[in-house]
Amino acid sequence: MPNHHPIVEQVNQLTDKLVEWRRTFHQHPELSFQEFETSRVVAETLRSIDGMKVETGIGTETSVVGTLTSGEGPTIAIRADIDALPIIEENKESYCSKNEGVMHACGHDAHTAILLGVAHTLADVFQKGQLKGTVKFVFQPAEESTDENGLSGSPYMVKAGVYDDVDAAIALHMCPWLPVGEAQVNDGYSMANVDVFKGKIYGTGGHGAYPELGTDPIWMLGPVMQALHGIVARRVSALDAAVVTIGQVHAGTASNIIPTEVSIEGTMRSYTPEIRDLLASELRRAFSIVENLGGRYSFDVERGEPALNNSAVVNSWITKTIEELYPQFKITRRPFGLGGEDFGYVTQKLPGSMFFLGCAQKNEIQRDLHTPIFDIDETCLPIGAAILAQTAVKFLTGEAALPNKKTLEVQTNGA
Repeated sequence: MPNHHPIVEQVNQLTDKLVEWRRTFHQHPELSFQEFETSRVVAETLRSIDGMKVETGIGTETSVVGTLTSGEGPTIAIRADIDALPIIEENKESYCSKNEGVMHACGHDAHTAILLGVAHTLADVFQKGQLKGTVKFVFQPAEESTDENGLSGSPYMVKAGVYDDVDAAIALHMCPWLPVGEAQVNDGYSMANVDVFKGKIYGTGGHGAYPELGTDPIWMLGPVMQALHGIVARRVSALDAAVVTIGQVHAGTASNIIPTEVSIEGTMRSYTPEIRDLLASELRRAFSIVENLGGRYSFDVERGEPALNNSAVVNSWITKTIEELYPQFKITRRPFGLGGEDFGYVTQKLPGSMFFLGCAQKNEIQRDLHTPIFDIDETCLPIGAAILAQTAVKFLTGEAALPNKKTLEVQTNGA
């Protein structure tokens, strides 16, 4: 059935432009902290909108923030990430990546295009005098990777004050496991704390023919690996979400030489601060096993982004908007998994929420995130833009209750 809601009709008029923007960004993907052309196009497009204030380089060199305001009133931020991944694209579409070895395999091209559509749509509503308050359009670099300081783009923008005057923030993410016409929403912890650990086991090394003359770190690796893999199974409650994965093991130079050390690197994921701390403690205890075997160890944890903690209040606005605009929509309520999302830095500071928007193509091929064949059904683009725009309208017109920034609710249902 046709949908005659004014926001939907307005966004639908931008459909061709949304597809054009998305394909332009898809053809010209840029890695984290290198999004110079992407940010230039975004800033140029925002400057073409009447009443839009555009700022660049806040917190990171390639960030862009657009602002629409009518003066006094609440402030809402809508965030899109703009970076791509170091993946060689295997799709054969006309809009495939032209930057060899770089690909938009996580939907950030769609996120960016959608937010540009939201900016155009809300600018028209502001010009009609229907909104009181401010909307910030936050185009954030470097969600996918960190710099030499171990930080992604979000904490830099948070520290630079982009969100200081913001009352609430919203965002969406492409969801290839759901078809167009469905969305996934979750209150509380919805994506993981992301930490990286690095450990080394030290022995004396020696000749491969005379192992009794020294200490062998590869032999010590066995019980350490057993202990590492047993942490989640036996030290974490089955009711808590947690993962410990070893991604790299390096040792040795020749078949007849016992090495002096073994390096191990991996990731650990969790939802709650308590389990995050428990995993780090148990990891260190697992490495300490080598001390009883004649070895030594070193161990370090690099803390990454915090868990995405979705506000139940903000989620209620989003779901009510979906039900109002698209009554036939199916809404699934469950956490998004143990992937990382640096929008968690924002929800750590103020009430905010991200929802996942169905984008799966209508064929039998599963085009998962972070794969060389990732792609979307572009009919999701105007849907995403309409949901974000109308959620902001509800907030600025007072139809949605203003959440309390001082009492961020922590809910873990479904976690």
